[in-house]
Amino acid sequence: MKTRVISAIIIIAIFVPFLLIGGIPFAAFMSCMSVCGLYELFKVREVQKPFPTFLKLIAYIMVVLFCLNNFTSLEFKTSFEYKTMAFIIFIFLSPMVFINDLKRYRFNDALFLIGSVLFIGLSFNLIIITRNFDLSYVIYLLLITVISDTFALVTGMLIGKNKLCPKISPNKTVEGLIGGLAMGTFVSTAFYITVINSQISLVLIAFISLILCLVAELGDLVFSAIKRDYAIKDFSKLIPGHGGILDRFDSLIFVTLAFIVIMQVLL
Repeated sequence: MKTRVISAIIIIAIFVPFLLIGGIPFAAFMSCMSVCGLYELFKVREVQKPFPTFLKLIAYIMVVLFCLNNFTSLEFKTSFEYKTMAFIIFIFLSPMVFINDLKRYRFNDALFLIGSVLFIGLSFNLIIITRNFDLSYVIYLLLITVISDTFALVTGMLIGKNKLCPKISPNKTVEGLIGGLAMGTFVSTAFYITVINSQISLVLIAFISLILCLVAELGDLVFSAIKRDYAIKDFSKLIPGHGGILDRFDSLIFVTLAFIVIMQVLL
């Protein structure tokens, strides 16, 4: 527990200044995080079979380019680059012919590289875009992930009896989920009404916050399922007591993806 607390303090000390500064420093920092996250996915997958080195290098370059797409924009809108997607698909499928060895590189490997680059690049790019538009929105999303996760843990430890998804995450309980949803929704809604927009319907923003808290839990479980599938406890040991980048960003990634959709549709 002591190691976990010390690591948490160090994470906050590193992350918060970049978050407050925003702009190019924050975009550069998140690009580094995207590379680390992609590395962790590769490390997990390569337990089965290593990827060709030159394709991994291309993947790292592509994820940074994807992450930095439109990174200076101050508008809260997204634009999908079909040219970038087409290039990513082409660059990872074509080597099947040139390598000409299905034991070294096959269709499933190409799909994994394509999916990983698009997923990681898009997710971290959306976090950058959200920060550029308004710091308050990022704080709102962080409150959802941190508060819901913290109170889910505390509630589960105190009164948790019924397992939520025992085959994916044995320690999570239904009671913990309810406690995390309740406090996550309350705190994030209060913040949104107080800091971001006091004119918005209380019922609407409470409903949105509840949905995002559910998405945060879903993100945590999805990444837990990935780890369970590959029989690992953490994606890496980069952060003592916490695991890797994906272990810390799992919920935030899913919440940001959902928030972008909600903002475009409802707000």
